[in-house]
Amino acid sequence: MTRPSAKVYEELRRRILSGEHAPGEWLREGGIATALEVSRTPVRDALRQLQADGLVELHPNRGAQVTQFDSADLDDIFTLRALLEGHAARRAAERELPTADLDELRTLCAEMEELEHVGTRASNDRITELNMEFHRALHRASGNALLPGVLSGVIQISLVRHTFHHYAPVEMRRSLRQHRDLVDAIEAGDGTLAEAVMTAHVLSARTSLRRRRSAEGAAGGSE
Repeated sequence: MTRPSAKVYEELRRRILSGEHAPGEWLREGGIATALEVSRTPVRDALRQLQADGLVELHPNRGAQVTQFDSADLDDIFTLRALLEGHAARRAAERELPTADLDELRTLCAEMEELEHVGTRASNDRITELNMEFHRALHRASGNALLPGVLSGVIQISLVRHTFHHYAPVEMRRSLRQHRDLVDAIEAGDGTLAEAVMTAHVLSARTSLRRRRSAEGAAGGSE
């Protein structure tokens, strides 16, 4: 049976990553407890876990606030992702992965590609989830026990501001194609190529985020 705090955590995490709770928004224990029909204790536990994930900041005597980052912070996060995930991709390629691991990655690619043209909020949410599964599977495939835990937090933080809802069609196609190219490089055992593809993949996401921030800034300035 799933613990109440785990259910609250998953729901709040989903809302934060989908943008329902925006960066900087205050999360009130009482309101959340009422809405989710639980006591304040599991809400408090969930908020502590979200703080450990880097998704929420807890302020004494003030409450919880969705983490917000400035442009420099986000650029640093994507740079760190490129370095760590590039290393993970190289390691995975050099380990000669079992067929089962490669099949898992290809299955995830296929599921994301099937959803590409649906274009609904639900389908984009699902692509975001499948993308996380893809990256986590690759992190595990690296054989480095530390990487999955370290990268999980870094990726979640970057998703607070950048999910597949914000991708232009050409950006979506490029991202999904890079997933396929990455699996091909890993299957070929080409660590150099796998690292290069993953680095380009992560930095392309950073470019997409910069584009969106620029567009948001222009829209705000025209009001």
